[in-house]
Amino acid sequence: MERRTFLRGSVVGAGTLAFSGSLWHGAASFAAPAQNAAGPYGPLLAADANGIQLPAGFTSQVVARSGQAVPGTSYTWHSAPDGGACFADGTGWIYVSNAEVSSSSGGGASMIRFDAAGTPTAASRILSGTSNNCAGGKTPWNTWLSCEETSTGRVWETYPLGGTAVARPAMGRFSHEAAAADPVRRVVYLTEDQSNGCFYRFVPTTWGDLSAGRLQVLVAGSATSGTFTWANVPDPDGSPTATRSQVSGAKRFNGGEGCHYADDTVWFTTKGDNRVWQLNLNAGTYELAYDDDLVNPGPAPLTGVDNITGSTFGDLYVAEDGGNMEICVITPADTISVFLRVTGQSASEITGPAFTPAGNRLYFSSQRGTSGSSGGGITYCVTGPFRT
Repeated sequence: MERRTFLRGSVVGAGTLAFSGSLWHGAASFAAPAQNAAGPYGPLLAADANGIQLPAGFTSQVVARSGQAVPGTSYTWHSAPDGGACFADGTGWIYVSNAEVSSSSGGGASMIRFDAAGTPTAASRILSGTSNNCAGGKTPWNTWLSCEETSTGRVWETYPLGGTAVARPAMGRFSHEAAAADPVRRVVYLTEDQSNGCFYRFVPTTWGDLSAGRLQVLVAGSATSGTFTWANVPDPDGSPTATRSQVSGAKRFNGGEGCHYADDTVWFTTKGDNRVWQLNLNAGTYELAYDDDLVNPGPAPLTGVDNITGSTFGDLYVAEDGGNMEICVITPADTISVFLRVTGQSASEITGPAFTPAGNRLYFSSQRGTSGSSGGGITYCVTGPFRT
């Protein structure tokens, strides 16, 4: 990412907007919050044959459908595809996807292997017997952390390049949503999908080994910006007292969803208030990167915020759970616009956005597709002139 300097706005007090006039540095530094503007790729065109509206120069294809064999393989794609990530694999890559259904309905995670041309060559299970695997996160050592969204949910470390999945109970038992690894501080950030949830980080005893370490929770005031600290969670098992209720002063977030780390910044989304938060890790401060109530001029383009990922250029791509079935892009210039819209699938949600290592293909799923049921999921790939 290029180094940039931005004039940052900070929200101070309870809902009062002010501008500090201070300069913050960093390639992934965003002023806050993002505002409406024309998108970097231009307006959306009419829907294509797959029902997807895209800017000029971009095309979509269906990669897999729930209940059907992945093309070129004999593997049946799972129901309710959710969080996902891409991994380099020789001259090709692997796309991993969670299944947000119960263990009896095939919960867990699957992978598709692609060759250099983007053609599927293999597909298989990498996790079985788990429930409501919603989002997760990729590690620097090429494992996929698949997170269970249940009250006693666990993080499962899976091995797309080969290996047996294993639970990581030291990372806490709560309604896990997403994870994002920070190789600089050697921690993994974790979101919690509760209306009074918290934001956590796991500090492994040994980086690269998630079997032991400390679970910590973010402690901060009630405002939408300020400073933060971390406090140890005494009992990561969360029984009998939930992890979010163990530390006085833990900051509450309304329905934690996606999480993404890049260049000393971690972003995460909260669905209950349609916000994207950012933690400026070097400065030890937090603020809003997006708030649908603060978009001017309106209307707000992004509602139902959910999964989030970043491009090699530094743009953030945020998927909607509901809304208009869109993926919106927030740029380093603090603008937000619609990148794509899926039509004819209003009973679904967009999940699992992830770029290939080269940054020129974007995978994502419509969790329930045109049918509106978990068995109707569709996984797509979009190619085109992405900024890299």
